[in-house]
Amino acid sequence: MLYWLLYQKLYPFFHPFRIFRFLTFRTAFASGTALLIALLIGPYVIQKLQEFQIGQYIREEGPKSHQKKSGTPTMGGVLIAIAVLLPTILWSDPANPFVWIAVFSTLAFGAVGFADDYIKVVKRRNLGLTGRAKLLGQGIAAICVAVALIVLQQFKMFSTSLTVPFAKSLRPDLLWHWPMHIHYIGFLAFLPFVIWVVFVLMGSTNAVNLTDGLDGLAIGCTIIAAAALAVLTYVSGHVVFADYLELQRMPLVGELTVFCGSMVGASIGFLWYNAHPAEVFMGDVGSLALGGAIGTVAIIIRQELLLPFIGGIFVIEAVSVMLQVGSYKLRKKRIFKMAPLHHHFEQLGWSESKVIARFWILALVFALFALTTLKLR
Repeated sequence: MLYWLLYQKLYPFFHPFRIFRFLTFRTAFASGTALLIALLIGPYVIQKLQEFQIGQYIREEGPKSHQKKSGTPTMGGVLIAIAVLLPTILWSDPANPFVWIAVFSTLAFGAVGFADDYIKVVKRRNLGLTGRAKLLGQGIAAICVAVALIVLQQFKMFSTSLTVPFAKSLRPDLLWHWPMHIHYIGFLAFLPFVIWVVFVLMGSTNAVNLTDGLDGLAIGCTIIAAAALAVLTYVSGHVVFADYLELQRMPLVGELTVFCGSMVGASIGFLWYNAHPAEVFMGDVGSLALGGAIGTVAIIIRQELLLPFIGGIFVIEAVSVMLQVGSYKLRKKRIFKMAPLHHHFEQLGWSESKVIARFWILALVFALFALTTLKLR
């Protein structure tokens, strides 16, 4: 809104306001605004969560050292959502459709997480929505995102072609191309793209959710992933950088840099209260919202195949759970002492702080590798 007011409306009368047209300037201010919002309203949100007795319930089969965390305020993801969305609306171009898709995705997946957290609080146990209900909610949100992007594709504002790391000339199109005379099944041409979007978004949201098991672990990895995405969105929307790096040139997606900057600032602000020992947990409302935001941005800039590196720790945590469950069902044996993977290292005797710090380092290495692939093509 400030972009619309200060640049589009007041710039003709006060020329110094032209600075608000620069994406880097607005991204920096959005990040700073998000950080201030999170820091300033954090104590109030934590106090209200305590007053409403919205505390975390620790599963009995989890590490014994975590039992002391029982009762710590949860649903702090509400704070993250506010700190991300308000600066985005303030500093981005309100006419940009991709910004609103990212905002919708954050809210939609956050709403699924909110319902899950709310049921846990009401029933005072560590079980919220059933697995089927949670996946259904995530699937509906993902389909809505896919439909919105398909509409933009019809107006030549979005491409369904994937960007493949290390292969600049390989850009597979996620559409089925039917013979021209088969009109009545033409809508099926978009089915592969819809399935792909659902897969990516459900994977990213649940991966972040599984990583959120130690104080500051998930939010620290989110800061790194969001920063990497900010770089990718900026170069994808910049005519010179996109041409130099031989990326798909998408002028409108550059505005998502403001959204990613807000996510970085909000995450840093939340980490202030979530650092070990945590004063508040993000809950599913936070992890699903952040996972949806990360996945949506990656889809819009056509960098889904880089997600395993951008969010490397998230992927490793999710894979560890799948391997553990699969191994136990097939062989009645466990691969890890406990899943997700961060609990395995706790069982090996690593302190919680050491696990968090080392996972952050790995997340940074993964993200830097993801950025190097831009030129290694």
